[in-house]
Parts: sequence; C-alpha cells; structure tokens
Amino acid sequence: MVIPLMKQAADELGADEQARLRYAAAWGPSTPRAVDARRDVRAVLAHAPCGDRPAVPSSRVMDAELVVSELVTNALRHAPGPCALTLRLSGTELSISLYDTSPDAPVVQPPDRCRVGGHGLRLVHSVSDRVVVTPRDDGKEITAHLRLVASDEAGTLDRTVLSAPRADRTRQTS
Repeated sequence: MVIPLMKQAADELGADEQARLRYAAAWGPSTPRAVDARRDVRAVLAHAPCGDRPAVPSSRVMDAELVVSELVTNALRHAPGPCALTLRLSGTELSISLYDTSPDAPVVQPPDRCRVGGHGLRLVHSVSDRVVVTPRDDGKEITAHLRLVASDEAGTLDRTVLSAPRADRTRQTS
C-alpha cells in the first residue's frame, strides 16, 4: 500500500460563509495510484450532505471518479516527478486539480476508434463543465470543474463542447 507524502482535509468558511470542503494529497514520483484517488473523491463527495449542500447524484460521483482517475494516470505516464491532488467542494461545484512536474500541456486527441489509449483527456473534457490548464515554473496544474447538481427541471446537466485552448498563459478549454 502506498501512503501519500501528505494528506489533509478541512472544512473552510469562504467569503460567503458557506463551508467549503478541501482535500489534498501529494505523492512522490511513481507512487500515486488512481484507485486511491477515486476512493478519496468518493469520500469527499459523501461528505457533501453534511453541510448545506445537497447529496451528490451517483452519476456525478462516477464522473468525478473518472476525472481523477484519468488525471492521476496521465501524471504517472507523462510526468517525471511528484504530483499533488486537490479537491475543493464549494456549494454545488467540485474542482479537481492535479499538479505534475511535466511542463508539456496536455493535448486532447481527436477521436479514433482504432487507437489504443489517448482517450482519457477527451473523457475528462466530456464530463467536466470546464477544464483549465495553468503552467507553473516546475510543471503544470490541470483543474476540472464539475457542477454537481442538475441545471434544469429535467435533471440533465449541460455539457460544453470542446474548443481550442486560448493563447494566453493560463489555458481554459471547455
């Protein structure tokens, strides 16, 4: 069993006085496991109804597990050093941030049913409301934002279409 270098979870009061839940874990090179990250995101989302937040629908829990699993797996495959996961639950939005030491921006591959691999980032974009890539001096941080409640009476979630990244230093793709 791999034990992260650092783990923390805390309820914080934001400017609007609504409690936010924040969780962080950092791992050394080659030690993170996607299964641990999925378990951690499930635990954070299970805590949602303990505050003023509604319970998270199981479909969104599965979406969050998919996002965290893909981001951790990509860090293991493409980044040479340590990585860190931060989960922030605020109101009805979950932000999943993964820092890794690779300076290379992730690339969403075009769909190809014959290709083995290379589909994970497309999946992250398809279940997230917004994905932001922020370059850092020693790597990058990828943050996926997931709205956790239905946006209309029909109970469906709006999905944004993938678009080309902006040219500025912080890139946001939808």
